[in-house]
Amino acid sequence: MTVIADTKTDMIGKALGLLVLLGDEPRGASASELSKLARLPFSTTYRLLGSLTRDGFVDYDPAGRLYRLGLRVFQLGQQVSNHHGFAGTAMPILQRVTDVTGEATILSVRDGDRHLTVSKVDGPRTFRVTSDPGHLGLLHTTSVGKVLVAFAPPEDRHRLVEELELTALTASSITDRDAFRGEIARVRELGYAVMDEENEVGMRAVSVPVMNAQGTAFASLAIAAPIFQLTVEELLAHLPLLQSAAAELAAKLPHR
Repeated sequence: MTVIADTKTDMIGKALGLLVLLGDEPRGASASELSKLARLPFSTTYRLLGSLTRDGFVDYDPAGRLYRLGLRVFQLGQQVSNHHGFAGTAMPILQRVTDVTGEATILSVRDGDRHLTVSKVDGPRTFRVTSDPGHLGLLHTTSVGKVLVAFAPPEDRHRLVEELELTALTASSITDRDAFRGEIARVRELGYAVMDEENEVGMRAVSVPVMNAQGTAFASLAIAAPIFQLTVEELLAHLPLLQSAAAELAAKLPHR
């Protein structure tokens, strides 16, 4: 009986793993590609994809033989967003910030060793910031991520500062451990973080923590803009607005 239960749990984990992989493939992926990425036998992958497609979690395009995330995943994501207040509560606050700045406003939370974008309002300009809701990004290369590390509970902060993989995404990314320690200490002292082409060439952002009653960040709020639109100084001029919005979010959002 235990063996059967363990097998079922293992298959559920493999199916969920395929959904995560498809989340990183917006154009879709074939069964053979997913099989290689998941390191699963093709027969297992194909069978799991069939079950996920039947239940609406995955869509299949027979013309290209590609699988994509289905509307059932979107539905569940919207339910989670509504439950946490990211849609009804957070979006009007983000919209007000964007109305003043003319730039994108982004709300993120920490998901393990990554940050997860949960809400975003684009600015009115044609140039879009690419960190859409559902995007998982690195902590050490982003302003939202640095804030989430700097204002994490002490034990989490220490682990992340000492053990987080410091992958380089651009020539400006922090890859030195001492430099990262210094950056996180600076963010804690200043109360905000800046990203200046560290995550994406041509982009800047400033972020502040959304704090709970214990003084730790359960979310991070950012303004992001192309470098040709705002200097770092011009971004920092919006700090009072950003901090006011973060305080409003802290008062209205569930602290989960």
